[in-house]
Amino acid sequence: MWLYLMTPVGLYYLLRWYREKQVVSNLQDKHVFITGCDSGFGNLLARQLDRRGMRVLAACLTEKGATELRNKTSDRLETVILDVTKTESIVAATQWVKERVGNRGLWGLVNNAGISFPSGPNEWMNKEDFAKILDVNLLGVIEVTLSMLPLVRKAKGRVVNVSSILGRISIVGGGYCISKYGVEAFSDSLRRELCYFGVKVAIIEPGFFQTAISSSDGHFSHVKMLWEQASSEVKEFYDKKFLLSCEWDLSLVTDCMEHALTSRHPRTRYSAGWDAKLIYIPLSYLPTCLSDAFFYRTSMKPEKAL
Repeated sequence: MWLYLMTPVGLYYLLRWYREKQVVSNLQDKHVFITGCDSGFGNLLARQLDRRGMRVLAACLTEKGATELRNKTSDRLETVILDVTKTESIVAATQWVKERVGNRGLWGLVNNAGISFPSGPNEWMNKEDFAKILDVNLLGVIEVTLSMLPLVRKAKGRVVNVSSILGRISIVGGGYCISKYGVEAFSDSLRRELCYFGVKVAIIEPGFFQTAISSSDGHFSHVKMLWEQASSEVKEFYDKKFLLSCEWDLSLVTDCMEHALTSRHPRTRYSAGWDAKLIYIPLSYLPTCLSDAFFYRTSMKPEKAL
């Protein structure tokens, strides 16, 4: 009996493995535009695709980041300065990309740029704190995508949006989770619209990884001050919301991005990190009362922290 049950499952995974191993042809002729290449996932992906022979167009926020990236890659890789919160910067970058891809179009757009600070109790935030994250993580993704879309559609290429496991289940205050829920919704609607044009949209949902995504500039000094003044009980309460230490192997994420760009049959969603696969995704499917109880039991009682 078990044999009859396991055979279809085994055949399904064998077929999926075979389909996902098929690679797009002529990768060396395809251009990929990546945002947020100063460090972290974007930086590693740019170097990874460059080693594979693809034509990488890397967008960095700073000239320093762009210079450092060029020093680590081949002459094929080109960089441009891009601030995803500024329309004029996006328009200029789009024109720059158009000049390089020509009639071939843009094979891959990777919306990777993002920030996570400030995060903490919602009560500590103000409207500007939420708006800052949303401008980068959500509105930036939307505007860059809309600007580059004609080039991607011409190539019948790929859009890869970096979301987060916190786009499935919200466990921290501030704008980060809100922005990632928005990226999930935007990507879903985009995927259904673009499938008629031969364009495929993939979502990357990393767990907790150690990157330089956080930015604590002076604009958020009030949040930093409240955090520094918080009791050890408050800090322990919020630290325990992140049950596992951050993963350091960023290639777990960039390998998913690479597959979404190079496979003939990319997945709709990629989850990276064993915490995402074994804890947070299963929790996101549980009834709300059970997932709430899980987080309640794994941290101290809220009245002691707040």
